[in-house]
Amino acid sequence: MPSSILVYVGLDAVGDGLIKLPFVRALRAAFPQARITWLAGKGHTVYADTMAPLVTGLIDEVVDQADIGSRVGELLRHPLPGRSFDLIIDTQRRLLTTLILKRIRHRRFISATGGFLLSDAKPKSSARPAAMAAQLMSLVELAGGAPSQAAAPLPRDAATEALAATLLPSGPGYVGLAPGAGGKHKCWPLERFCAVGATITAKGLVPVFLLGPAESEWGTAIRASLPGALLPLQQVERPTPMLTIALGRRLRAAIANDSGTGHMLAAAEIPLVSLFGPTPPDKFAPAALRLTVLRAQDFGGATMDAIPIAEVEKALIKSLF
Repeated sequence: MPSSILVYVGLDAVGDGLIKLPFVRALRAAFPQARITWLAGKGHTVYADTMAPLVTGLIDEVVDQADIGSRVGELLRHPLPGRSFDLIIDTQRRLLTTLILKRIRHRRFISATGGFLLSDAKPKSSARPAAMAAQLMSLVELAGGAPSQAAAPLPRDAATEALAATLLPSGPGYVGLAPGAGGKHKCWPLERFCAVGATITAKGLVPVFLLGPAESEWGTAIRASLPGALLPLQQVERPTPMLTIALGRRLRAAIANDSGTGHMLAAAEIPLVSLFGPTPPDKFAPAALRLTVLRAQDFGGATMDAIPIAEVEKALIKSLF
């Protein structure tokens, strides 16, 4: 078993960091005693700051903005002089970058570049998983020599958990609604989320809207439509991914678009209904334990408004019971 592992990424924005969380958890579960170093070679990784609390204990060291993997001249030197690793996992596929990484001293090297041409282990099947998360998980399986069946638990911060309990006290049954996304074209209409919220209320449950900073202005319309709805993230000055995940753990189920919040709710390990239209779920669906995907294309359209309210409600009720 390797005692030291280097994981190379180009960079990690918030969305990248969320998509890669299952990979990080699986890697730690596969190698519980190894020292794991996360190397961002071409930019900034949110694991160095914004999302650092989420990988505490899962990643031992983050090397941010290392400036490694871009120039031909790097082939003439050792990118990390004085350091060596038992295992290097290359998460990207650019040939030059992979060749540069091979210059780092190592015992074993895993990379999908060139159809695993430079890798010390290759998958049995040449078929490439469509989902980005599945592609990363396949690297863990190759490194460990067996299918990944476990995931190390995410760390929990006591103060964040206490804040989540204050915002969503025990007692009511909460259902999450995340109407936002990185682009309006990925958003199911807000009024339809509110209609589902009314159905939730009629069933004696409490709708909880999880709005990001860009969606705060939707709060007025939500409160007017659903006076009993809760908007917990609007009650704190600086919401964090850890708080959203902690709130997610207090929900019985949730509905989300193709969004960062959807991946946070997946990390909370609750039943999730995920809505897709212009983006492919095969590639971007969150890695939830209980996931139901509804595609606009399944209802004769390509835009989000093709997804009927009744189908979303039916999927949610099935997730709840």
